[in-house]
Amino acid sequence: MQPPAIRSVLSRHSLPRWSLRLLIVCCSALSLTAIGNPALDKLEGLAAQMHGAETGRIVAEWIRMQDDVRPAPHSEQLERINTFFNRRLSFEDDLVIWKTKDFWATPFESMSRKAGDCEDFAIAKYITLRLLDVPDEKLRLIYVRAQIGGASSGISQAHMVLGYFETPTSDPLILDNLTGEIRPASRRPDLSPVFSFNSAGLWVAGANTSTADPTARLSRWRDVLARMQAEGLSLPQ
Repeated sequence: MQPPAIRSVLSRHSLPRWSLRLLIVCCSALSLTAIGNPALDKLEGLAAQMHGAETGRIVAEWIRMQDDVRPAPHSEQLERINTFFNRRLSFEDDLVIWKTKDFWATPFESMSRKAGDCEDFAIAKYITLRLLDVPDEKLRLIYVRAQIGGASSGISQAHMVLGYFETPTSDPLILDNLTGEIRPASRRPDLSPVFSFNSAGLWVAGANTSTADPTARLSRWRDVLARMQAEGLSLPQ
């Protein structure tokens, strides 16, 4: 059925049939755009209600980015998501952001402060890729010891990155807030893995099989998932 505005135009002008069809399609598309995306509106509204209007705007950008990159191959999704968070979040210590020593933030919480530490960057990227239906078995949050100043440095600190495994035995690609370049782990000699986890399992460095349930062993991870649900986000099964 033609919208009233289109019928009014057609009644006043005589146009070729192909022009009329083009006009109807364009106007109908504009009408749908004006209505909005209910899922986007709901999440944007929840984020704004819980964390403020500016957070709602950033969440809207985040969801539109997901819509744009959803049809793309995983390699492009990794690049876009890594860039999105590395550019929008500033690195800051939990003591400064949350007034506590070690706090793992949800993506909405990180976007609300426009800042996070290494865990927050890695979690936000992991959650986003899972929402894009990247299989859980291809992703792991990896705790490492990072050599500050390069592999030859004698100074190291605890750090978290996100690893993408094309196959279970492949050299994972590392998404890191310390660099914008996604590199294979073999090209990150400054990182020494300690353990890794995702929603399905927990692996000690070098192990091929999971040794524990991450929600049972990692209380901070369990808390992040619970707060995400309160924000209207849940991971695909």
